[in-house]
Amino acid sequence: MSNTTAIQVPDIGDFDTVEVIEVLVKVGDVVKAEQSLITVESDKASMEIPSSHGGVVKSIDVKVGDKVKQGSVVVHVEVAAASAATAPAIVAATPAPSVVTSAAPATPPSVQAPTAVAAAVVSVPSTPAVAAEKLEVPVSTAGLPHASPSVRKFARELGVDLTAVTGSGPKSRITQEDVQGFVKAALAGKGAATASNMTLGGGLDLLPWPKVDFTKFGAVTPKPLSRIKKISGANLHRNWVMIPHVTNNDEANITDLEALRITLNKENEKSGVKVTMLAFLIKAVVAGLKKFPEFNASIDGDQLILKQYFHIGFAADTPNGLVVPVIRDADKKGILELAQESSDLAKKARDGKLSPAEMQGGCFSISSLGGIGGTHFTPIINAPELAILGVSRSFMKPVWDGKQFGPQLTLPLSLSYDHRVIDGAAAARFNAYLCSLLADFRRIAL
Repeated sequence: MSNTTAIQVPDIGDFDTVEVIEVLVKVGDVVKAEQSLITVESDKASMEIPSSHGGVVKSIDVKVGDKVKQGSVVVHVEVAAASAATAPAIVAATPAPSVVTSAAPATPPSVQAPTAVAAAVVSVPSTPAVAAEKLEVPVSTAGLPHASPSVRKFARELGVDLTAVTGSGPKSRITQEDVQGFVKAALAGKGAATASNMTLGGGLDLLPWPKVDFTKFGAVTPKPLSRIKKISGANLHRNWVMIPHVTNNDEANITDLEALRITLNKENEKSGVKVTMLAFLIKAVVAGLKKFPEFNASIDGDQLILKQYFHIGFAADTPNGLVVPVIRDADKKGILELAQESSDLAKKARDGKLSPAEMQGGCFSISSLGGIGGTHFTPIINAPELAILGVSRSFMKPVWDGKQFGPQLTLPLSLSYDHRVIDGAAAARFNAYLCSLLADFRRIAL
């Protein structure tokens, strides 16, 4: 006996509707539970919608270009009676983003690799909403440029007048790519009138981007940028241009902390929880945010929004690109719990199973090259956050104690901060405080 079940779109986070950009199955296909059925795309990311049941696809209820939302029927699947009795009628799994906008490595880090992650955060930032009184919402939308709310917000962030932008979408709808193209044209100096519609701090007098026929010099292979490169690239460019970055470099003595990490892993070997340096870093960062609250804030116009919660993002390098899972309420969790949760989120990131909600709300991010190499680097701030901690590979070095040289396991820390809010002295104190906690983790209890 069989039963036909409707597979519906689950909770997709903050998005009202998303567009179907790919149908991954056809009528007659045999699918398994959790197998992806369609790919949808919002203004922030693309994600795959999985099936809650295994069975045979009897009908496909959407097509490429359709707009869907939570509860929309994707396909009808004929399932066996036994599985139908035990499985819910509506998919409850979280959607699997395949792109985003720097995380625990696939394998636990060694002493020399506290955490193997990406060089810079490439998250799609959750920019604070502009205060309602500043929006000047018109009674009628007649005559306004045809663009989605997210594109309008993106244009506001870049200082672009949408009335000067030509839309390339259906019915001349302005897309994010149109805004990006307008910015590139303005920066390239294509017309004073174009540049005057932007408020990029007085404008940048740049030479046009060089046009080169690379085939004149040898064989080439064109390769289109991936969707994540296009999305993340725009955000990285904006963050780098609009945020005055300064990076403070310091080094932490983690000799005793590494010994503690090894001891904890031996004691908890049967539990299966692998303690990484990332868990200690998250705990230290939370303590730093409590001591220096201006680091746990965001700029909203002329106001500084001081946050009373502690959600920490960490960079994850995945086959689909860089994503930033966020550990919520990190201040309420112990080292073992942070280690387990960061490991679970990193695995979901690599498997493309992170939901949009699991990548939102971060207060501060950690990005590391510990599993690869390097001494220091400048991570790009993940707007609307005000700072990001870069972690390089730990190394042994001789340190003079007043009588003799002794070995010290040293962890390089690179703290990039928004100089509009954070002064250099405050950044140096924050980094020095992190170093003191990592050198003697008993201070975390003070």
